[in-house]
Amino acid sequence: MWLAQYPLIESSFTPDILDFLPIPMSRRAPVKDLELADESRRMADLARLLAPQEGYNLTALPGVRILRSDRALSRTPVLYDPGIVIVCQGRKRGYFGDQVYVYDEQHYLAVAVPVPFTMESDGSPAHPLLAIYMHLDFQMAADLMIQIDRHHSPVAREAPLSMMSSPMDSALRTSVQRFLEVMNQPLEAAVLGPGLLRELYFRVLVGSQGTALRSALGMQGQFGKIAKALRHIHIAYAQPINLAKLAREADMSVPTFHSHFRAVTRTSPMQYVKSTRLHQARLLMVRQGMTAEAAGYAVGYASASQFNREFRRLFGLPPVAEVRRMRKDFAVPPARAASDFVSSH
Repeated sequence: MWLAQYPLIESSFTPDILDFLPIPMSRRAPVKDLELADESRRMADLARLLAPQEGYNLTALPGVRILRSDRALSRTPVLYDPGIVIVCQGRKRGYFGDQVYVYDEQHYLAVAVPVPFTMESDGSPAHPLLAIYMHLDFQMAADLMIQIDRHHSPVAREAPLSMMSSPMDSALRTSVQRFLEVMNQPLEAAVLGPGLLRELYFRVLVGSQGTALRSALGMQGQFGKIAKALRHIHIAYAQPINLAKLAREADMSVPTFHSHFRAVTRTSPMQYVKSTRLHQARLLMVRQGMTAEAAGYAVGYASASQFNREFRRLFGLPPVAEVRRMRKDFAVPPARAASDFVSSH
C-alpha cells in the first residue's frame, strides 16, 4: 500500500516498557505543595517590595512594620511587646525558658504579654528574612473577641500562654497575601488596609491556638494579674520598683507573686525590670543619640559603672559598640506613639 512508497528509517532507539509507565506518585511534586511554594514566593516578593532597607520598615499602618534581615543572626536578647509576627521568608527561632519556638513560612508567632527571650534567625542577601510585625491593638482584639464569643460555639477554656507558635492555615495565608498586595498600593493601603489588618487578627484569634491566645488577652485570673504588673513595670521602669508593692497590688504574697511571675515570663521580677531598662536604654542611645551615662540615668540606674556592666552582660558588647552595630546593620524606626510597652525595636 501507500506506506511502501517511503523507505524505512532505521533507528537505534529501542523503547523500554518503563518509558510507557506513569511516573510514580512518590516522584511527583504534589499539586498542593507546588501551590504552597507559589504562594510563599508571592508573599516573599510582596514583602520585599515593602522592605527597601535592612531592619524595620514603616508602612501605611502605624502598628505594622516589615522586617528585612540580609544576614543570619546568632542568639541575641530581645524583648517583644504584645503582637503577631508572620514570617514570609526565612526562619526565626525563639528560646523562651526551656522551650523553642520556630516561626517561619509555615508558622506565625503570637505574643500576648511582653516577654524577654533570646532569638536567632536565618537570612542572606540572596534570601533575606522577611517578616510582618504587627504590634497588638488591644481594642481591636477585644472587639473581635466579643464577637467571636457571641457567635462561636462554646469551647473549653485553655490555659493562657505568654507566647505561642502556630501553623499557618490556608485561610490565614490567603489573608496575608491579600494584605501584602493592598499594602503595596498607597491608596488601597490607606482605605482597605485597616479592614484587612482586622481580618488577620480574626484569623489568628480563631486559629489552632486561638483559644489559648484569647484566654491570655482576657487578662483573667493569676495570668491577668501578672500581665497588669508587667504593664506597670513598662510604664514605670525608670522609677524605683518595689517587689513587695507589686505583689500587694496583685493581691498575692511575695513568694506567690514571684512564682506566678516566673511562670509567665520565665524570669524573676527584678531580672525582668533590669531587662526592660536595658532594652529601653539601648533604644534611647540609638534613636536620640544619648550617651551611655545619660541613657542609664534615664531608665533608672544610679551608677554608670553598674549600667555599663549589666548592659555588656546582656548584649555582649559595651554600649558604644552595640549602638554602632545597630546603626550600621539595622534600620530602627521611631518609637510608636501611645505605646505602653518597651520593646527591642
